[in-house]
This record gives sequence, C-alpha cells and structure tokens, in this order.
Amino acid sequence: MNYVRNAVRFLLNPPKGVRSWTAHKNLLRDGGTDFANWPAVLKTDEATPPVVAPGIISRLSTLVAGIKAHKNYTEAIGQHLQLIGPKITVEPDTWKPVLKCRYNAGNPVICWTKGQASAIEIWADRGAGFVLFAVNNEPDTIDMTPLPASGTNWKYKAIYRLHDEPVGQWSDVMNVAVGI
Repeated sequence: MNYVRNAVRFLLNPPKGVRSWTAHKNLLRDGGTDFANWPAVLKTDEATPPVVAPGIISRLSTLVAGIKAHKNYTEAIGQHLQLIGPKITVEPDTWKPVLKCRYNAGNPVICWTKGQASAIEIWADRGAGFVLFAVNNEPDTIDMTPLPASGTNWKYKAIYRLHDEPVGQWSDVMNVAVGI
C-alpha cells in the first residue's frame, strides 16, 4: 500500500515532463498487462517502497467481500475493521449556504456549494427590497440582470431547498458591487 501511496503522491506533484504517471497509477489500481508503458524511474528524495502487484483495489474488494460473507461476520467486526463507516445523520435544519461572488463579463456570479441539498433559493435586493431571483439545482448562478450605473451595490441571500421546500438557515447577506 505504501507503493500506491507513493505513486499517488508523485502523481499529485509530478516533476516536469512526467505525463505517464496517471497510466501507472491506473495500472497499479486496476491491474492489466500493459507493463511496457510504465514510466521511467525518476529520482526522488525518498526511498521508493517495494512494488506491489497491479490490481490492488480489486484484490482489496475481494478480501472485503470475503470477510463480509463469512458466517461469523457481524456489524461490530465490520466497524472495528473500518469496513462500515459511522452512520451519517443528515440534519437539514442546520444547513446554511455560504455565498461568494466572482464576476463574468461584469455580471455577478453567485458561487455556492450544493452539499446534500436538492437546490438553492437565491433572493436579490437591487434597491427595492429582497425578491426571489432564482431557484437553481446546480452550483454557481450568474445574474444577467442589466447592470446599473457604476457604484451600485446589490445584495444577495439564499436558503437551501430539499424536496422543493426551504430548509435550514438563511445565508449571511452578501453585498456585491456592480455597475458599468
């Protein structure tokens, strides 16, 4: 496993000119017969761990399946071996969007992460109070409203939606400078 960890670390921070490490990592992970395309040995500051046979993930999956199929297997054993993770409790009441802004051709792009929500409901205040601007199920929403004169501030706030219902807490109000 140390060899795989080393290969992944090398992939994330490769020396200049190294392009075949993805194929090398995939060959280690999935197995195969294309050993001729392994990358050349490169000097590193660390000693390279011993090579493992290709196909480590499939071997590990087979091992886990065998353990789980054993007649004496229990959920407690699975948790102890970390084959079963802790139960995740989803608490939509605690969700609170975090809004950020970037610009695309002068128009504000409201950036947000989806998490486990179905969508987000974004409200905008362009000087006349908050009104519903958009309900979007994909992160990052561009506001194509015609831009006002320079020096104007628009405000945005949002709340997550789950099964077409608002859930959680409102985001903090985000002030955005707009104008042409």
